[in-house]
Amino acid sequence: MHLLSTAYALALAAGALAVPSQLDTRQQPFKSTAVTDHAEPWAFAFLPDNRILVTERRGNLRVVDPATKSKNTITGVPAVAYGGQGGLHDVALHPKYAENGIIYISYAESGSGGAGGAVARAKLTLTASGGALSGLEVIWRHSQRASGGLQFACRLLFGPDGALWISSGEINQMTPSQSMTGNLGKMIKLYDNGTAFAGNPFASQGAVQAQIWSLGHRNPLGIDWDAQGRLWEVEMGPMGGDELNLIEPGANYGWPLVSQGKHYDGRTIPAHSTRPEFAPPKAFWVPVISPAGLIIYKGSLFSSWKGNAIITGLSSQSIVRVAITGDTAKEAQRISMGKRMRGIREDKDGAIWVIEDGNNGRLLKLTPN
Repeated sequence: MHLLSTAYALALAAGALAVPSQLDTRQQPFKSTAVTDHAEPWAFAFLPDNRILVTERRGNLRVVDPATKSKNTITGVPAVAYGGQGGLHDVALHPKYAENGIIYISYAESGSGGAGGAVARAKLTLTASGGALSGLEVIWRHSQRASGGLQFACRLLFGPDGALWISSGEINQMTPSQSMTGNLGKMIKLYDNGTAFAGNPFASQGAVQAQIWSLGHRNPLGIDWDAQGRLWEVEMGPMGGDELNLIEPGANYGWPLVSQGKHYDGRTIPAHSTRPEFAPPKAFWVPVISPAGLIIYKGSLFSSWKGNAIITGLSSQSIVRVAITGDTAKEAQRISMGKRMRGIREDKDGAIWVIEDGNNGRLLKLTPN
């Protein structure tokens, strides 16, 4: 059984795996307000006029008005490879969106050998009844493709220095995460036009390597900055071993050579403790929570949560709160939501927004009780 696995025993011994209080849906520490529902939503982003862009995996980009709870369609989205875990994924605004109207989307695209992740940017023109993308330009792609439609990730985040970060999944190929000849299973740091950011740790090794900030990742579905400017990441492990990592330049996080989980066929994987050259997670989960999104909370509405990692969980159907102290992390609370939870963001007022996974997934605004 999972609970008796070696990884679980190591977790308890190391104290990395917490056994927190668990709140059911009747004890949620927030008021949940449903705004709209969507067909297989993946991510969302706030616009300056308080409207919200929402991606749906089949390739639809919606614009939502929370005031009226209306939703309309943005046209001009490229064709996506819908299937498995693939489709239209993340959406992010350019740091100077108010001036240039540029947004970024990530998605799975078909090609020779199967599907791979891609990132494009385009000009967004909004109207009263929706809007359109124009001048779409693909600025980054996975260096290889595969069949199966798994583990694309491709979460997007802009940094304090204006850099574009992409959390690149390894599309279920495992070994490319350790290969420096490709960009699968990596944290990627680019300029806004898709070129490698100057000063990246492997910049002297070649064009592909110049993109890479860290390696050894599996399915990194959440990234965010803390108040100190440090980058945190959550990724799905295999059968056990979901991870919360503090991302350091040039670090190797070990997948698939080490993990606190094991392969789905039951084969064991050496634990991080056996290979000290690999950066271990700051927290991990056995059994899994299936992390799908992450914020480091910075607001004041949930004052006791400030500086905590707030993670949405798919199989755990929960919101998981992790207390961060210095460079240590420990699960502090797990809040049952009764649904698979996908995306999460914090708005400018400190309210937390989440979106449910699957058909009729609701966009929810969470405010304190």
